[in-house]
Amino acid sequence: MSDWRGLLVLGHAASGKSLWAEGETRCQAGDHVYVATARAGDAEMKAKIDLHAARRGADWTLVEAPVDLAATCARAGPKQVVLVDCATMWLANLMMEGADWHGPAEAWIGAMAEAPARFVVVSNDVGGGVTPDNALARAFQRAQGALNQRLAAAMDAAVLVTAGLPQRLK
Repeated sequence: MSDWRGLLVLGHAASGKSLWAEGETRCQAGDHVYVATARAGDAEMKAKIDLHAARRGADWTLVEAPVDLAATCARAGPKQVVLVDCATMWLANLMMEGADWHGPAEAWIGAMAEAPARFVVVSNDVGGGVTPDNALARAFQRAQGALNQRLAAAMDAAVLVTAGLPQRLK
């Protein structure tokens, strides 16, 4: 799958989306940049971050950007393939800070459109389950759905990964 400059990789939790996105990124010629949005708030998240880092190996450039994806993506160069993992953690970071995500999302999407790099963005599809039982979780589910729709519209290609298998959506 190489006919894209921007690729959105969607999937549910533990669907294999990050692993698939890493493989797709490796298939692209250029310098591979991993933009990490997760914060290691507890031991379980730290272990997950460490697992992702070990799986990627040392041939990736790591950039930690839990909030400012626009500036990070704007700096991406023409020989870079940038994997942003993931939009869901980025959105959660903003919402937990009480920040509005709409403006930063438009700035991030605009930066990807203007930068000469290729981008792969991983994001969770959170709309397939039940309606959450609390207001914050419902607000997050709505925001994630809206962000995914905006990303899908902006990207050249999109896949949904289930059980490690990609289904091309766009």
